[in-house]
Amino acid sequence: MLPSDPMQDTETRLHQVRERIASAAQEAGRSPGSVTLLAVTKTRPASVVQAGVDAGMLDLGENRVQEARQKIPEIEGNPRWHLIGSLQSKKTTWAAQLFDVIHSVDRPKLARRLDDAARGNDRRLDVYVQVDFVRSELSEPEVLKQARDTAEFVAESGHLNLVGLMTLPPYDADPEAARPWFRRLVALQQGLAAAGIEAPGLSMGMSNDFEVAIQEGSTIVRIGTSLFGPRTA
Repeated sequence: MLPSDPMQDTETRLHQVRERIASAAQEAGRSPGSVTLLAVTKTRPASVVQAGVDAGMLDLGENRVQEARQKIPEIEGNPRWHLIGSLQSKKTTWAAQLFDVIHSVDRPKLARRLDDAARGNDRRLDVYVQVDFVRSELSEPEVLKQARDTAEFVAESGHLNLVGLMTLPPYDADPEAARPWFRRLVALQQGLAAAGIEAPGLSMGMSNDFEVAIQEGSTIVRIGTSLFGPRTA
C-alpha cells in the first residue's frame, strides 16, 4: 500500500470542514460566507502549517507568542495570523508585531498595553474581547462588567478595532452542552449594541461544537483537530 499524501489529506480535511460549515450555516438560514474558518495551528510544525496554507487556509491561529515568533517567519503565502491564546502584558509588543487579530483581550489594562504596542509598531489590530464565563475567579456580573469596560476601551482606542467577542466553553463530548455559553455571549453582544458599542463578530466554536456555534451566530470558528488530526503535544 502506498503511503498517503499529507498534502492530499490536508486538502481533503479542509474540504470536509468547509462542507460542514456551509451545511450548518444553511440550516441556520445564513450564508456560508458569513462564517470564517480559523485554522488552529498551535503545536503544529511549520511544514504542516505550510501544507495548510498551500491547500487554501487563509486564517491561522496560534496560542503562544513565543511559538509564533519562531513559526511565522517560516510560512509563505501571507496568511492572516490570529492570537487565540492568553496574552501576557509583557508580550504585547511582540503580539502587535506578529499578529493581525487578537482574540484574548480580557481586561482594560491589557487593552491599553496592546493599544500602546500597536501605536509603537504603527499598526492597527483587530480585537475580540474574550469573555470567560467559566474559568474566571470573578462572579458572572463582574465578568460581564469587565467585558463591557474592555469593549468600550477598545472601541474608543486609537490603534485597536473592536471586531467582536470571544468565549471558550468548558469541553464536553456533547456539543449541545456548549449552546448555553454561546447564547450568553450573544446576549452580551446584544447588550453592548443597545449601549451603542458595536462588536459584530462572535469567535466561538471549535472542532467538537462548531456547528452548534454557527447555529447560535458564530462568525469565526476555531478549528484544529478536524483539520490536522489529533495533536501530539
